[in-house]
Amino acid sequence: MSSPSANPPPTTAPANAPSTATDAVLKPSDPVPEGARQVKGIEFDDYARSGRSITVEDLVAGMETMGFQATSVGQAVRVIESMRTWRDPETGEGTTIFLGYTSNLISSGLRETLRYLVQHRHVSAIVTTAGGVEEDFIKCLAPTYLGSFHTRGADLRAKGMNRIGNLLVPNSNYCAFEDWVVPILDAMLAEQEATKDDEEPINWTPSKVIARLGKEINDERSVYYWAWKNDIPVFCPALTDGSLGDMLYFHTFKASPQQLRIDIVQDIRRINTLAVRAKRTGMIILGGGIVKHHIANANLMRNGAESAVYINTAQEFDGSDAGARPDEAVSWGKIRADGDSVKVYAEATVVFPMIVAATFAKASRAD
Repeated sequence: MSSPSANPPPTTAPANAPSTATDAVLKPSDPVPEGARQVKGIEFDDYARSGRSITVEDLVAGMETMGFQATSVGQAVRVIESMRTWRDPETGEGTTIFLGYTSNLISSGLRETLRYLVQHRHVSAIVTTAGGVEEDFIKCLAPTYLGSFHTRGADLRAKGMNRIGNLLVPNSNYCAFEDWVVPILDAMLAEQEATKDDEEPINWTPSKVIARLGKEINDERSVYYWAWKNDIPVFCPALTDGSLGDMLYFHTFKASPQQLRIDIVQDIRRINTLAVRAKRTGMIILGGGIVKHHIANANLMRNGAESAVYINTAQEFDGSDAGARPDEAVSWGKIRADGDSVKVYAEATVVFPMIVAATFAKASRAD
């Protein structure tokens, strides 16, 4: 038998039990670290006894000690609250918040949550994809419908329907978008070509194109109408990767020999300068790919963001940027070594409305 432990386990094994088994099963515990938090869930009976309904703030506060991804959601609320409430002690300037999201989230009903943040000036800049731009305008022209993840693609193709997960977009929506956007492209080209030799030439950029379309849509349901109205820049380095790119392609044949010129260099200078000049920055990134990296890389120019919240379902084992945890961005200088960050492994439509309700929307109610 083994010699007695200095800290004997609370359970005594039978004398004839194998020592290898007792040593393995009854290994003494080290002292619990000071400040360790106990796992605890939400006590709904407490609200029932008090006659008070549970609020979203109560819910996410209780989630932080539940473990697993519930804890990450609670941490995301805490990080975003620090972004929202921080003020520079000398200038009073707040956190410059970069919001990034992929196109599928604009296609979904999360669009209204994103529009709320822009409408009420809760964010400073946006990065999205071409689909994340055009789908907002298309929804102003015609609705997107709920469908099923399991509907056969061949059947939908025969009916002129396009599937985004369990959402359906008729081909006619894109025809309506073409009818709306082409005259605007015509006008932008005319303005570009009307510049005289002694005048500063008009240099369209993705952010300027999106602002112009936001102005032209003149619809308060639109994210980019509010971005234009509130002077919040929207960056889209892959502006041609979608229906809008198709429209620009066809426009080259219609407008020839003149061509609409869209300068991406001006925009990279603009977003990087926004980061460099900020007193403090925060990143809220839903999804991955170009929107995630474009924001992170802009923050590299200032030796990293002070805070970051990632929400996506991607894993890190394949080395993808989408799956990378915040700590990988620290190694590149895109998040500061002493920064406050969390990744929530969840689908954004499930958790982000709840996070907004417990942070920015709560603040608006208080105001």
